[in-house]
Amino acid sequence: MRNTLLITLILLCSIAIRAQESSQGRTFNFNLQECLQYAYENQDSIKNAKLDVESAKYKVKETFGIGLPQVSGTAQFQDYFKVPQIPFPNFQYAFQQFLSDKGVQQTVNGVTSPIPAPTGNAYDLFGFQQKYNANYALSVNQLLFNGTYLVGLRASKTFKELSEKNYNRTKVATTVSVTKAYYQVLVSNEQMRLLDANVTQLSQQLKETTELNRQGFVEKIDLDRLKVIYNNLLTTRENTERLLDLSKQLLKFQIGMPVTENLEVKDKISNVSLDVSSSLAVDTIAYKNRIEYSLLETQQKLNKLNVDRLKSQKLPSLAAFGSAGNAYQSSQFSSLFDMNLPSVYVGLQLSVPIFSGFQRKYQIKQAEIDAKKTSNILNVAKNGILLQQQQARITYQNGIQSLNNQKANMDLAKEVLRVSKIKYQQGVGSSIEVTQAQTELETAENNYIQALYNALVSKVDLDNAYGRIQ
Repeated sequence: MRNTLLITLILLCSIAIRAQESSQGRTFNFNLQECLQYAYENQDSIKNAKLDVESAKYKVKETFGIGLPQVSGTAQFQDYFKVPQIPFPNFQYAFQQFLSDKGVQQTVNGVTSPIPAPTGNAYDLFGFQQKYNANYALSVNQLLFNGTYLVGLRASKTFKELSEKNYNRTKVATTVSVTKAYYQVLVSNEQMRLLDANVTQLSQQLKETTELNRQGFVEKIDLDRLKVIYNNLLTTRENTERLLDLSKQLLKFQIGMPVTENLEVKDKISNVSLDVSSSLAVDTIAYKNRIEYSLLETQQKLNKLNVDRLKSQKLPSLAAFGSAGNAYQSSQFSSLFDMNLPSVYVGLQLSVPIFSGFQRKYQIKQAEIDAKKTSNILNVAKNGILLQQQQARITYQNGIQSLNNQKANMDLAKEVLRVSKIKYQQGVGSSIEVTQAQTELETAENNYIQALYNALVSKVDLDNAYGRIQ
């Protein structure tokens, strides 16, 4: 009995915990690679890009199906409430009219008299349809040669290639945005770490100064200055904590995670490598690695295929066709299918374009111009990417230099604060010096945090500029 009660309590607790987790959301603990993998599987833009690739595959199969046999079947039943008729001349009426007009005599019962004018209708009505009709047929059409179809097959495969490259471009853009959002969380965590260290250190200093003030060794104004700095630091920490939460929300948005879920990051800022030597290596042909350039190349290929398609319309097309079926007719429904009238035929159809009013000629000219424009756009894209690479490289160099300088300034500010405290405690310095040193340290830390984020972002932009993000 006691064991049963214990099991029941465990089950109830488990249900309660699961209900609480479902209402509050699950908690994920991801590193950067796991964030990217989650984004590749759940980000809506990537999902749509995947669907575009799948749709392109079906488009290729649809185009290929044009060259396969096209089979269709028909069946029909008709019940004529009034059978259609056509008039035919009444030859007896016409002959009698001819004789009458010629005045031909006739002898009837020994009496001779002219043949009278005919009576009745000059035409008789005949129906060539039975009241009930039924038929069925099976038709087959097979394309034997068509230049436009052959070019269309090549174009459909290129269209599939274009959709796959668009998918890769979406992945690259997602990688860039997720990485930047992830780095923002890491930088905010680093900022929180620095602020927590300052709060701990300043809190201890405030306790010591408060005790010294009670003993009469420190003036109240010095204690008040320190309290102002401490209160401002707490406010800064609270604001940074809220910004950290916002950064996590942004990261969840970038990876496609519901906002009801909880997300924590595994990495620390110290795990991120900012290698200057390998990142700043100049590569003059790296523009070919950019997915944007590759997309333009594929678009150029499509434009050339469009020229070939228009030119192929000058060629004749050949198709084979055939049909087989049965027809049934009867004046009575019960005997409709007693007799069938089969029909079978096959044939070839040749279509030869002769003259189109010069329309095709000028369509080809326009398509050739579009292809030339794409070549020009490729040159512009190449130069633009090279310029972007130079800008990204210089920005990254400046970012690394600024980061190193700000880190050195932060270390110096810490040392200045340490010395100022010692001087103040030994009575050879003033509280103003300590206050100024504390303020300068906070400024230096803020500058370091901003320089750190700028360096990380410029590293992502540099990798993107050189097509290193795949």
